[in-house]
Amino acid sequence: MADIKAFAEQVIGNLEKVIVGKRQSVELIVIGLLCQGHVLIEDVPGVGKTMLARGLARSLDCIFNRIQFTPDMLPSDVTGVSIYNQQKDKFEFRPGPIIGQIILADEINRATPKTQAALLEAMEEHQVTVDGVTHPLPDPFMVLATQNPIEYEGTFPLPEAQLDRFLLRLRLGYPSIADELRVLSDQQIQHPLTTLKAVVKTKEILQAIDDVKHIYVSPAVKSYIVELTTRTRQSTDVYLGASPRGSLALAKAGRARAALMGRDYVLPDDIQALAVAVLAHRIIVSPAARLRDLSSDRIVQEVVQATPVPGGEFSSESAPARKKTK
Repeated sequence: MADIKAFAEQVIGNLEKVIVGKRQSVELIVIGLLCQGHVLIEDVPGVGKTMLARGLARSLDCIFNRIQFTPDMLPSDVTGVSIYNQQKDKFEFRPGPIIGQIILADEINRATPKTQAALLEAMEEHQVTVDGVTHPLPDPFMVLATQNPIEYEGTFPLPEAQLDRFLLRLRLGYPSIADELRVLSDQQIQHPLTTLKAVVKTKEILQAIDDVKHIYVSPAVKSYIVELTTRTRQSTDVYLGASPRGSLALAKAGRARAALMGRDYVLPDDIQALAVAVLAHRIIVSPAARLRDLSSDRIVQEVVQATPVPGGEFSSESAPARKKTK
């Protein structure tokens, strides 16, 4: 797992030249990449959401496309359209901005539900269908969507089916005073993004993604994951709990975090560290809990605190030993 850790450190170190003082958020982005998952960045304007997406694309030397969502945007503006070529006497496919590798879906909640739905097939199946013809998307493929949680006028909240497609939800937050002073100094002459270079190749990305799939998850940790998601469904503060897709996402993200730490097995600590980012956007808070100003993040934190942590051995080496003693 040293190779994955070195790979991640290269990407994280490069991104930190652009995004200052947000190591935890940058690590979550890399975890999303290693899981071939999509990330929803929910924060106020001006904290670096767009720069994070552009910096990731440059670090990976991937095709970057930006979709600026507006209420008048059509699904074909995202997926592409077939245009008749008179000279060749046939229809030709003109790919939309979703045909790329790192996609920034900027202000996704400003698009109408019909246009938002155009992303579902691409995010889940890594393909788009236009006029009955299916077009595969390149590897790696990752959607980084942004939305402003404060502004509601002219927006369309993402439905649960759409939110469930995002592996992680994160917030960057405001920088500290020291970090903001550093940003002022770093951008006095030019933006660091202009000099950012690729640090890994596509072959290395795909290899790291494949290696993460083989990280060991012990039965005890699997049971812990299912216990957490089950408790979100049983909580009286929750109207709708996390689905089995939430359990799968938590296991995937746990494997990626373990690899980032240089381990070939997942610990309960990995699951606890990722629970809010993976599960909070998948639950619907009950009306009574909303009246008490209880957020989904807080509910997941309480679930984690109330769920007993399993003990024992979690590494793959201990699995054969347990079998022999039976």
